[in-house]
Amino acid sequence: MAPIPILETERLVLRGFTSADFEPMATFYADPISKFYGGPCNRADAWRRFAVFPGHWQLRGYGPWALETKSTGHFIGICGPWYPEGWIEPEITWALLPEHQGNGYATEAAKRSLQAAYADFGWSTAVSVIAVDNDPSAVLARRLGAEVESSLELPSGPHHVYRHTPMATL
Repeated sequence: MAPIPILETERLVLRGFTSADFEPMATFYADPISKFYGGPCNRADAWRRFAVFPGHWQLRGYGPWALETKSTGHFIGICGPWYPEGWIEPEITWALLPEHQGNGYATEAAKRSLQAAYADFGWSTAVSVIAVDNDPSAVLARRLGAEVESSLELPSGPHHVYRHTPMATL
């Protein structure tokens, strides 16, 4: 399998996951804020959710990246192309550790991820599926130029499907 490409933005490095990234993700998945990402859950389930990210790269040839800040080298979250079996269509997903939210990191990472999806992985469009009560992610999707296209009901509750277009991010 090809190695996971390393991308950079002004303040971030988008890279493959390492075992050191698990501890902060386990803490994230134990927190109620993870309800938008399949949590909260115990440590064993957090491991399974975490292991999906590098596995997605191996099976699809693309996937979410681990995000780290250039200034500190600390892991701060995930962002990238996402299309697990049975999902509605290719998605750009993101999740930041709570202490790193509100700094524009998710916007920076999502823009770069969308560029890679279109330019490197051949996508012509993408969605972001966002819980209706996840206001910060909805604001980010609109900031990226996405608009609500439809709604759907998932086991975790009602969600909006935001449509991204290549013209909005490139």
